[in-house]
Amino acid sequence: MTEHVTTPGAAAHQKIDTSVPHSARIWNYWLGGKDNYPVDEEAGDAYTAVFPGIVTIARSSRAFLKRNITHLVAEAGIRQFLDVGTGLPTAENTHQVAQRIAPETRIVYVDNDPMVLAHARALLYSAPEGATAYVDANVLDPDRILAAAAETLDFSRPTALILSNILGHVADYDEARSIVDRLMGALPSGSYLSVNDGSLGVDPVFEQAQNAYNESGAVPYNLRTPEQITSFFDGLELLDPGVVSVPLWRPEAGSPEPQVIGEHGGLARKP
Repeated sequence: MTEHVTTPGAAAHQKIDTSVPHSARIWNYWLGGKDNYPVDEEAGDAYTAVFPGIVTIARSSRAFLKRNITHLVAEAGIRQFLDVGTGLPTAENTHQVAQRIAPETRIVYVDNDPMVLAHARALLYSAPEGATAYVDANVLDPDRILAAAAETLDFSRPTALILSNILGHVADYDEARSIVDRLMGALPSGSYLSVNDGSLGVDPVFEQAQNAYNESGAVPYNLRTPEQITSFFDGLELLDPGVVSVPLWRPEAGSPEPQVIGEHGGLARKP
């Protein structure tokens, strides 16, 4: 097992605020996890009371990511992952899916939630042939992310960048695009970008529930149109079927008929 935790001094010791709901803990609650507080459960229950489908979105997002990682390791030969906006550890984390197929895979997780940091050991349990690391950093600081991740990853080799339900926390659309461009710009040809985020224009009840959540005092999450999500892949080669509602992205054989939900994503290769 390789353990390497990178922390930026005082930021690593932020107090966990249990009086305000937090998106990572609420997401964990919807996924069936236990790493949350009553305030998170209350916010999660208030959300599901308006829009019960959020649980399906959360679990479909996780399933989409698993299919992405499986393709990247088994079909594309990727052995390095930079997972930004990790969230709380749950079942089928990136290193678990990747190292099950290729134990030598190296993974760097990035988040700036003090509760995620407290659970980082669960994220750092690597197969002995590979490595995992945790970087305590904000998605708004791509240069710091890249500098810290380079201690574990070799950026001369193809690397998969994962941005799963994190770009919605970047309020300014142009800034979100700039962050993607900066991170992908540091990766070589043959690298991949995986993005999925909540989407507009599919379900007005979902949009109503998200607006109410954003006004609750929690960190806002901004839904974007499928066209805006697609633009994060500009300059890259999108894999079929492109950017689609996540259940429609290469569903597993024998799975139930996929339904369109308010979560779009895709996977693309850097030429």
